[in-house]
Amino acid sequence: MTITTAEIESQPATWAAALRLVPEATRLLARPGERVLAIGCGTSVFVAESFAYLREAAGLGETDAAYASEPRPARNYTTVIGITRSGTTTEVIEALQALPAGVHRVVVTGVADSPCAALADEVLLLDFADEQSVVQTRFPTTFLLLARAAFGEDVSDLPAQAAQALATDAPFVPDDLDHFVYLGRGWTYGLAQEAALKVREAAQAWSESYPLLDYRHGPLAVAHAGSLVWMIGARDDDLADDIAATGACVLAQAAQDPLIELALAQRLAVRIAGVRGLNPDRPRHLTRSIVLS
Repeated sequence: MTITTAEIESQPATWAAALRLVPEATRLLARPGERVLAIGCGTSVFVAESFAYLREAAGLGETDAAYASEPRPARNYTTVIGITRSGTTTEVIEALQALPAGVHRVVVTGVADSPCAALADEVLLLDFADEQSVVQTRFPTTFLLLARAAFGEDVSDLPAQAAQALATDAPFVPDDLDHFVYLGRGWTYGLAQEAALKVREAAQAWSESYPLLDYRHGPLAVAHAGSLVWMIGARDDDLADDIAATGACVLAQAAQDPLIELALAQRLAVRIAGVRGLNPDRPRHLTRSIVLS
């Protein structure tokens, strides 16, 4: 078993552990009326996009997401939340340092004694969900489960549901595919982007992600019999029919919850790596954190 696989399989346990932090997460993430910006790089920015959608949908106030490497114009944010597993990502450090005085800095990280944590006013520490693997899996899903709970959603059954789903081989996906597409809607578009990134990172394979109904607007042209198109947390039967007509394999809502679907998509990325003779623990050209000189 690879390190990445072990961390994917550990998600039910880290999700259950996260539920003990709901009061603290509620205090830090769910302050009503605040104008919030969530930032990150790579996986973390996709998590930030899902987080922003969920926070606004919960009626807690305007929430934006942005790449830490692409500074946003000043919008009088009350709080900026930096999401960084290692706490060492250069672009997140620089973004936090550049914030004007008076902005409340919250850092979500897996490492307490990290540079980003040192820049924060407050830290949401998920050290139990930190990872050895370069490829992030349990850290982002654990944070999103905790955020959903902080925003008032009942996610108490999800650890058990995830354990049950990960104990099966479902969903079945043929081994001879060469193209992987993930579609999402609302907060699950961030999950779709993250699922596609896992395939690129772990398996060096062709993967894409789009908002669900935008897939018809051009990207459908490359769907073929070697494609998998997976609708995460959403479905549209007419679109599914259009995709199936290309010969592509179509999946829709393959688990009880979108986060569980993401865990299954992570497992598929590792399987694709194995089919291609690759070790997902050693993704090409990548390191655990991008630290620039």
